[in-house]
Amino acid sequence: MSETIALTPEAAPHADFAVARRPSLLRALLRDPLGAAALAVVLLVVLAALLAPWIAPGDPYGGDLANTLKAPGEAGLLGTDGQGRDMITRLLFGLRTTLGMGISAVVIGCGLGGLAGFAAAYYPAASGVVMRLMDVLLSFPAILFGLALTAIVGPGLRAVVIALSVATVPLMARVVRGAALVVLRQDYIEGARALGMSDARILTRYVLLNCLSPIFVFVTLRFGQVILLGATLSFIGLGAQPPTPELGAMAADGRNFLFFAPHVAVLPSLVIFVIVLAFNVLGDSLRDALDPRLRR
Repeated sequence: MSETIALTPEAAPHADFAVARRPSLLRALLRDPLGAAALAVVLLVVLAALLAPWIAPGDPYGGDLANTLKAPGEAGLLGTDGQGRDMITRLLFGLRTTLGMGISAVVIGCGLGGLAGFAAAYYPAASGVVMRLMDVLLSFPAILFGLALTAIVGPGLRAVVIALSVATVPLMARVVRGAALVVLRQDYIEGARALGMSDARILTRYVLLNCLSPIFVFVTLRFGQVILLGATLSFIGLGAQPPTPELGAMAADGRNFLFFAPHVAVLPSLVIFVIVLAFNVLGDSLRDALDPRLRR
């Protein structure tokens, strides 16, 4: 790979991120059976969430008390819950709520964490203060943030999104800072500074481009973790409140019927398991595909 590392600023963006822009990236993912399966599951889950209002067979809020706790096959393909609501409909809309919560938390947390990481790497004077603040945030678990925010603003999806975003910021900052420090040691960065390029241009044109690979991998892996943490917070009553369909809250609601209607709790738990597993496998496969040493 030595011939791809340029010493001139104009060629610098192609040094490390060239691998990520090749069409072979998708081929590398598809050559990995686990990666291809995980990608298919992720696409299917996202598509199901987007099309939930059109493909759901019923109303996610309207129940039928005459058909409560029906087993799969007795009333609908997957049965009904304790309010007589169709489980397929509830799962589709619950998937929509859970993914929306995860996307919001990852976008906000990774955005703020990325800015903090780049600032800490590019400005050494600010590195100590920024990273010590990240260490403080990292010492508080997401559940503790959720409890604190619930006491302030009340339980709900907003509190969960804020808690998960805050918990993501220090992790993202560490990943970005580590990747950016490697890039900033390259000769083409000194060349860009010597040419009088602004800090913003160096960060966006050279540093950011060469850090996208680890950022993509982290975001993919973190999304699965955020989904699991968000479902956990909803399970203990800090997240989505009834009758809002959300996978963690649905699993919690099914605890009361676990011995005589286990499908009410098992089905949403199984969906959470599949989502988290798919994103974890996809993140591992994406890391392998983006790392030239592993590709060989």
